[in-house]
Amino acid sequence: MTTIATPLTETELYDAGRAARSQVPRTAQAEYTPPPGRDPLGILHEQNESRLPNLVQLRMQRMSTDPFAFYRGTAALQAADMRGAPTSGAEVVICGDAHVSNFGIYRSPERAMVFDINDFDEASVGPWEWDVKRLLASVVLAGRSLGMGGSDLRAIVISAAAMYRNSLRNALQQTLIGRYFRPTSLVDRQILSPDSERMIKRTLKESEKRTSERVARRSLEEGGDGGVQFVENPPVLTRLEPDIRSLIDSVFAAYRRTVPTNLALMLSQYTVLDVARRVVGVGSVGTRCFIIALGDPTGDVQILQLKEASRSVVQQYGGVVPVVGYLDPELEALHQGYRVVGCQRILQAVSDPFLGYLNVEDLSFYMRIFRNRNASFEIADMNRVQFGEYAQSCAIVLGRAHARSPKAQFAAGYMGTGGTFVRAVAEWAHAYANQSEADYATFVDAIRSGQFG
Repeated sequence: MTTIATPLTETELYDAGRAARSQVPRTAQAEYTPPPGRDPLGILHEQNESRLPNLVQLRMQRMSTDPFAFYRGTAALQAADMRGAPTSGAEVVICGDAHVSNFGIYRSPERAMVFDINDFDEASVGPWEWDVKRLLASVVLAGRSLGMGGSDLRAIVISAAAMYRNSLRNALQQTLIGRYFRPTSLVDRQILSPDSERMIKRTLKESEKRTSERVARRSLEEGGDGGVQFVENPPVLTRLEPDIRSLIDSVFAAYRRTVPTNLALMLSQYTVLDVARRVVGVGSVGTRCFIIALGDPTGDVQILQLKEASRSVVQQYGGVVPVVGYLDPELEALHQGYRVVGCQRILQAVSDPFLGYLNVEDLSFYMRIFRNRNASFEIADMNRVQFGEYAQSCAIVLGRAHARSPKAQFAAGYMGTGGTFVRAVAEWAHAYANQSEADYATFVDAIRSGQFG
């Protein structure tokens, strides 16, 4: 007879995390050693092979803007660099690409504005340290892009690392249901500086323009057949080939089977009006992405986004195998879109109710509402105070997100309450930022020499 192991209590998990320090000292988290045979350009070439050829150049162009833009597009490279690096030994559901520009505001189903992680294409189950280190290295690079450096930037990075530690610990003092259903906002952690308050108000005002309804008004026109169609704006927005357009009704039907029953019934009353291909992001450029205009019986129009879901870089380049007990293993094996949607629902306190997934032939996709007052904070416009408080806020949100996984107490026990772990990961972040800047220089040289077309 097979015996089923009794799960560890939270106290036992915390103690196990403390004990793990003897195997992987927290000071070891400061060490960055480039792995043997490291090939950053090779990884970029490999990723480009699976992307739409006509958009690869646009991806390279966006990544070549500056070192921070390059970093945003190289989650795969960092996952490969983290493979084999020391970790404490516990996994949680991670974002997989937790840089500071992948946090932002959006509207909850109750129409409240919340602040949370907002990109989950690389989300998976993996070492919790990977998210922390990707976030902190992005703080270094973003800070340098603002002209910061020296002790000033180091203080910001250490503060963000400490906020992650404290946020995880504080979240774990709540009940389990409290960890999952407490919406996150920029203003609930402390009284922010007047500078940050102004930044938040400005971003909230900008978000009022980012709605599905506004996209419908500005991007749709009357078609020749009496219906409506998207207005082309190449290369950002282009019409579909007829053979792809003919699949959309069946795609929409397949998607509806993966959403809650009430939403499925509501969506069954919508009609697909038009579909267009749309370019998004930095790292995502070249993946297959579409927006779909839906009309309801009252004449209202909603816009959904259909986005390709590839294998997570955490698994593909980081070598992390799927862990049993988090996602449905059968669905995860069949649908990369299920992985994205499932991890998003776990990591966010409040998620888009329109989230769903489907496969089209050998490609996986997920669906979500397009432009739900979602907006990112413009790092290029931040001053030192705003940037420091923003980095802290991202770290707080990440700690809360990780606290929803069963082994979060292990991470809390490993970190402890002192500064050893905090100083170590801050040191790692600066070392890896240096590596990323060197990779950026190599990348720019490769573009100039024609290695990317």
